[in-house]
Amino acid sequence: MKVRKAIFPVAGLGTRFLPATKSSPKEMLPLIDKPLVQYVVEEAVAAGIEQIIFVTGRTKRSIEDHFDSSPELENHLEEKGKDETLQAVRCIADLVDIFYVRQKKALGLGHAILCARDFIGNEPFAVLLGDDIIDTPGSAPCLRQLLDVYEHYKGSVLALEQVPMEQISSYGCVAVNRITDHVMEVTDMVEKPPQAEAPSNLAIIGRYVLTPAIFPLLEQQQPGRGGEIQLTDAIKRLSQDEAVYGCLFEGLRHDCGDKLGFLKATVDLALKRDEFKEDFTAYLKQRLGCL
Repeated sequence: MKVRKAIFPVAGLGTRFLPATKSSPKEMLPLIDKPLVQYVVEEAVAAGIEQIIFVTGRTKRSIEDHFDSSPELENHLEEKGKDETLQAVRCIADLVDIFYVRQKKALGLGHAILCARDFIGNEPFAVLLGDDIIDTPGSAPCLRQLLDVYEHYKGSVLALEQVPMEQISSYGCVAVNRITDHVMEVTDMVEKPPQAEAPSNLAIIGRYVLTPAIFPLLEQQQPGRGGEIQLTDAIKRLSQDEAVYGCLFEGLRHDCGDKLGFLKATVDLALKRDEFKEDFTAYLKQRLGCL
């Protein structure tokens, strides 16, 4: 079946960005002139996703407002003749069909996905994490790369990235049998292992394509690391019944759930914008020359 739907789990508390995220969702932090989550929604749409469900929490209302129409703002921009800005604002509400469900308790990523089960039904689906911004100049969007693997091999697909071994304990990681340079079959996976116990330096990144067979496994899944229902644990069980694949995607990932990663993303994306590139480059050279 074609993958038409995507889940965006956005109910997390964003504690690494406190106090900025005390009253504003981490996903709404502005990366230049768009919130983080909009970049990821645009990736999903570019990959062919037709419907999105946000799994939200009680402090996430601004996400709903952002992807809704805003007649007062639109009228104001129209009256002021700010046509380019008006078009950018109107496009947000027309990106894709969006639905919402609440995750009433913070029980982990696996539980958040389970909250969207009725929306997904018996279809394969995508999962995108809103703080991984993946730039793929010259390549298909990251999710599209995973969907191509899914359509060829007919199994769940995880986005993988090679990370330094000293960082592997911050990720779920996998053991694999390589099929091609970029595609591999996953044979084992561990959630945030100590470096000495990690099966590889291949980290699972915030993009997934999953078959609906994951839902009964999530429903039965006992809490794991951190007392949460871990998606990695359920995918590991899924791999015992059907093949699970990894895709070593082409592109540059910015971990915007981390302060330094957020700063790097801001610089990298700003340098790609024509209106900033020349002046910003000159400024950075000046500042670096002072250090």
